[in-house]
Amino acid sequence: MSGSTRALRAAARGVPIILGSVNTHPSGLSTRRRIAPALALFFLSPVCAEYLYGYDTSTGHLGELLAGLLILAPLYGGAAVLIRETARRAGRGWPSMFLLAFGFAVAEAGLVDQALFNDSYRDIATWDKDLKPTYIPALGIGAYNAVTFLVGHVISSIGAPIALVETFVPERRTAPWLGQWGLAVTAFLYLASSALIFFDHVETEQFLASPGQLIGASAVMIAAFAAAFAIGRPAHAPETPAAPCPWIVGAVAFGALSLPTLLEAAFEVMGLRTTFIVDWRGVALILTLVTAVARLVRRWSRREGWGALHRLALAGGVLLTNVWIAFLATPLGQVTLYAKLAHNGTLALGVLLLLVLAARAARRNEATPA
Repeated sequence: MSGSTRALRAAARGVPIILGSVNTHPSGLSTRRRIAPALALFFLSPVCAEYLYGYDTSTGHLGELLAGLLILAPLYGGAAVLIRETARRAGRGWPSMFLLAFGFAVAEAGLVDQALFNDSYRDIATWDKDLKPTYIPALGIGAYNAVTFLVGHVISSIGAPIALVETFVPERRTAPWLGQWGLAVTAFLYLASSALIFFDHVETEQFLASPGQLIGASAVMIAAFAAAFAIGRPAHAPETPAAPCPWIVGAVAFGALSLPTLLEAAFEVMGLRTTFIVDWRGVALILTLVTAVARLVRRWSRREGWGALHRLALAGGVLLTNVWIAFLATPLGQVTLYAKLAHNGTLALGVLLLLVLAARAARRNEATPA
């Protein structure tokens, strides 16, 4: 047997071993199964962030929605994956992820599309109505817009999708999903998408935030990132009494987030022309509700029995709020009522299906002996 023949046979015997090292992980999972949750989050996040609201010109147009994912998935999904992986690799929990998400929200609204500082963003008809009642000249922002942008990104674009996807993989809920190459590719896609959106908005909006605004937004973003790792690690010792029923947790989140829109709809039904929701009273109401829910969740999450179903209930409360509010939205551009209702209805059913499947996965895991 010649040396070349022996080498070929040795190489052939080594192929399964080499392939195994590429396609499997010390955990025993294949590469596809390891990265599946990250891919799910990558595509779910932009749907929760943008498509669920049904406000854009692409509403009801499947081709445009799918094409839009080429940009929005790296932007929102890339950020969600990076935030989740960074926190989980550092052994951090939800407080750190929320602070990282807040930093992303400031970067998105203040540095990338700069909607936070733009006084005529995309020529939206209601922009002045939302901006002027709480406009702060020294900062060049509207407090109402700032609060809704930032809170929306933290809980809808990042928090709810992460909680939902992690429910499907309970055994890997706090474990990393990507390796170094996966993180590098995700970071590249996020930065490329952000740059593309930034330059597109500068060209189409003919707007660029002032140096002071850009510096201020960057400082807040960096402070949020630093705070995410300055806070203590989550405590693991449960307290008494027991955590409330997950249905109560979800109902509290749903009710608190729905209240401002319910009040606004009630005023319109009664024929009252008021700026209550978009003025300083509305800002105070939103901040009060968000703070109250956050404090309740912080207290409940320390109690005995708090688990996956409770986290899923919070995510469900957020997403179902967005589902029903979306039916009230008027999309930009020429979107027919049929297209709008088909869009809203399809995504509503999709959210309900995901929540049901996630609840079943959580219950199966709780029923499985440790």
